[in-house]
Amino acid sequence: MGNGRSAYARAVSFEDALRENRVPPLLGDVRLFYDGGRLVGESLPPPWTLRMLPTLCLGLAGVSTVVGLVFLVLDASRTPGAAALLLFLAGALVAGALLLESRLKRRRFVLHFKTESLRLETLAWAPGAARTETLPFDDVRAVHIVQPSGGGYSLVVEYGPEEAPRRALLVRDVRPAEGETLHRVWRLLHNAFGLKGAGLAGR
Repeated sequence: MGNGRSAYARAVSFEDALRENRVPPLLGDVRLFYDGGRLVGESLPPPWTLRMLPTLCLGLAGVSTVVGLVFLVLDASRTPGAAALLLFLAGALVAGALLLESRLKRRRFVLHFKTESLRLETLAWAPGAARTETLPFDDVRAVHIVQPSGGGYSLVVEYGPEEAPRRALLVRDVRPAEGETLHRVWRLLHNAFGLKGAGLAGR
């Protein structure tokens, strides 16, 4: 009973702190907002032209497959060079569509302060490709600020057992000019998860 009241008090006090210190609306590739007891971060959607590319590739792959099969039937007595080329092109287009789809996946993370849980979501344009994982705050081991080789900064959460920790990307493409905002959000998450220490992690 005491633990429940303590958890509730922490959630309420943190919500009050968020109301008094509003989260920045944008950090890197993520839009941040507070929604009634939840802190939500959503990666920005790509332009609609990019979203259409996987569908376009799959459509062209279908056309190439049909035409290739027709050529294969009509040229059964000959070397099916054109048919093989079209079928190979269809396979390459499907592979390209899958690669583009993986690159265009959006991310969302949601901190539920009342239940003290973190929900990690991978949002995909293809039906059935979305993934969701929910974990308690106590499972979060660290929040890291990292600098990938491609430049910019990223915010990564580490969770799971100590012998086999896992990582999930929260924010990426943070510009050096957003450094102060990045540290502010890092500290906010660090405190929300109840992590000890205030130094930078995972540089």
